[in-house]
Amino acid sequence: MTELNLALGAMHFGTRLDDKASFALLDGFVDGGGTIIDTADCYSFWADPSGYGGQSEAVIGRWLAARPGIRDRITLSTKVGAEPTIPGDWPASRQGLSAAAIGEAVRGSLKRLGTEHVDVYWAHMEDRSVPPAETVAALGRLVHDGLVGRLGASNHPVWRVERARRIAAVSATAGYTALQLRHSYVHPRPWATVPDQGHRFGWVTDEVLDYVATDPELSLWAYTALLNGGYTRDDRPLHESYDHPGTSRRLAALAEVARELGVSRNAVVLSWLVGGQPAITPIVGVSTPAQLDEALAGARLTLDPQLRRLLDEPR
Repeated sequence: MTELNLALGAMHFGTRLDDKASFALLDGFVDGGGTIIDTADCYSFWADPSGYGGQSEAVIGRWLAARPGIRDRITLSTKVGAEPTIPGDWPASRQGLSAAAIGEAVRGSLKRLGTEHVDVYWAHMEDRSVPPAETVAALGRLVHDGLVGRLGASNHPVWRVERARRIAAVSATAGYTALQLRHSYVHPRPWATVPDQGHRFGWVTDEVLDYVATDPELSLWAYTALLNGGYTRDDRPLHESYDHPGTSRRLAALAEVARELGVSRNAVVLSWLVGGQPAITPIVGVSTPAQLDEALAGARLTLDPQLRRLLDEPR
C-alpha cells in the first residue's frame, strides 16, 4: 500500500477519546496506509483535571507496546515548549525552550511513548525569553545523541525559523527542516480575530509557501486543515471572520469539485493540500472511523489539473 502524506492528529487521545477508541483509530490509520502520528507533550492539559498534559503520548505508548513491531513502521512526531509547569497558569507557566526544559521534556516524552527516539521533534511555540543559540544547541544535541531524527518549528514566524537555521548552520549542528502551522483552503479576513487561532504566528502565508517551495530541505505540515468541521457540518459554521467574497467564491468552487468527483468537501481540501506546490502534510484529528476513512480517501485523491485550477482560481 502506498504511504500517505497525512498525519493523524492525536490531540484528544487519552482525554476526549479513551484507550479503546484511540487504539481503534490508530489501527485503522495504519491499516489504511498512514504512517505519521502527531502529538505533543502538552496534549491535552486543558481537558484533564490534573491541569497537566502527557495523556496523548501515554496512550500512543500503550498502543505501541500492544503492537509489537509497529514502531518501525511509524513516523512519530511530538513537541516541546507548551506544557504547563503550574496548572491553571498557562501560558505564563509554560515550560518554554531553555536547554534545561528541552532536556527534561524529551525524557518525559520518550518514557510516555515507550520509545528510544522520536522521528520529528517540534519546538511547539517560540520562546523569546531564551537566546536562540541555546535552543538550537539543545535541540541539535538531541539529534546528535540519537534521541530525535528531525527538528521542526511550530507556530514560529519565518524570520525566527531562518535565524535559528543560520545559527545551526554556523554551529554545524542540526537545524529545523520542517514547519507546522495552521492552513486550509479558505482563510479569514486579514487582521481578523479568529476565536480558536491560538498562536499569533501560527498561520501559513504566501511568504511561508514561497520559503518552503524554494528550499528542498524544508517541509510544511498544516493543522486545523478542515476547520473543525466547518466545510461539512451545519452545526459548526465558519466563524464570521471568514465571511468575505473570497470565501464565497472558494466555497462554491469546492462544492463544484466535490460534486464532480462524488466525494466530500473535506476530501477535496485534503487532496488540494497534499497535491499542491509545495506539497503539504495535513494533520487531521478524527474521533470516529467514518471521519478517518474520509481523511484517508482525501489523502489518496488526486485532482486533475483542470479541477485544481478551478480551486486555485475560483470564478
